[in-house]
Amino acid sequence: MRHADAAAARWAHGAAGEEATALLLAPLEAAGWHIRHDLRLRGRRFNIDTALASPCGTAVVVLDTKNWHRGRTTALVGGRVHCGEDDRHDQVEKVAGYAEAVATAVGLRPDQVWPLIVVHGSPIAGGRLEARVPGQRGVVHVLGPDWLVPTLAGAPKARDPQRAAQLAGRVDSVLLPYLERG
Repeated sequence: MRHADAAAARWAHGAAGEEATALLLAPLEAAGWHIRHDLRLRGRRFNIDTALASPCGTAVVVLDTKNWHRGRTTALVGGRVHCGEDDRHDQVEKVAGYAEAVATAVGLRPDQVWPLIVVHGSPIAGGRLEARVPGQRGVVHVLGPDWLVPTLAGAPKARDPQRAAQLAGRVDSVLLPYLERG
């Protein structure tokens, strides 16, 4: 019973972070971002917290929300993301893998799908980190909530509503609502 209670508590804690992220992102829709939450890639079992198609229609953001320990700082230690003493780089590797899988499924180059982690609770050293994953180009951005919208709003300002809608349609065709199977 304790195991089930602990799992339920972790799920509720994570869900609270995802709700906070959704509230932060909501104003970006008025700027032309197409935002989808709680998804799975067709034929795969992993959960994507949020996918965003850019207003210019040339990029997708694969965003993973974390709700880590408030009393521990998240920082790069030896090139790996840690929350306090805990190595959390496996989470960076997972979101990089999700982004790579989404790029393939949507038909984009890997550099057109940006992996991003927003961390609630734990303060991020410097507000944001750029973590690398061996064997993959580019970085995984690890951001505190205060950096999330400014980082996305700082993306290229060009807007192409038709192209953005087409990209969102491609995303919707391969990223389906996530329904956890018990």
